[in-house]
Amino acid sequence: MKTLIAVIALPAAVLVSAPVLAQTKIATVRANALVAQSPQYKALETKMKADFERRANELQAEGKQLEADLKKFQQEADLLSPQDRNAREKDLNTRQIDFGYKRKQFQEDVQNRERELSGQMMEEIKGVIAAVAKEKGVDAVLQDPVYAADGIDITDDVLQRLTK
Repeated sequence: MKTLIAVIALPAAVLVSAPVLAQTKIATVRANALVAQSPQYKALETKMKADFERRANELQAEGKQLEADLKKFQQEADLLSPQDRNAREKDLNTRQIDFGYKRKQFQEDVQNRERELSGQMMEEIKGVIAAVAKEKGVDAVLQDPVYAADGIDITDDVLQRLTK
C-alpha cells in the first residue's frame, strides 16, 4: 500500500513543482573567465609580485651561492686538512638545512598570502554577481554549468561591472 501511495504521490509532486520551476529565472557565470579577465586578478598578481619578488630574488641568489660553494668544496675537499674539511662540510650542511627551511617558509608564505588575497577577490566578485543577478531579476546563478544557452550567461555583465 505504501508503494502505491508513493507511486501516485511522486508524479503529483512533480506536477505541482513544475510551474514553480518554469517561473524560476536562472543565469550562469563562467568563473574562470571572471577570475582571469577581472582587474581584481591583475591587481592580485601585482600585489603578490610586490610582496614577494625581493624575497624570491634573495632566496634565488642564496641558492646559487650555496651551489657554487658546494662545487668549490667538492673540488678542494681532497686538498684540505681533515679538520678544515670537516668544518667546511659541517658549515655547508648547516647552510643547506637553513636554505631548505627558508625555501619552505617562503612557499608557505606565498600560498597563505595568495589564499588571503584570493578570498578577498572572490568575495568582491560574488558581491558583483549578486548585484547583477538582482538587477536582472535572476532567482539563481549557476557557476560553470556543463551547458548553458548564451542568453542566460551574465559573465560579460559581471566583468563590465568589475572593471568600473
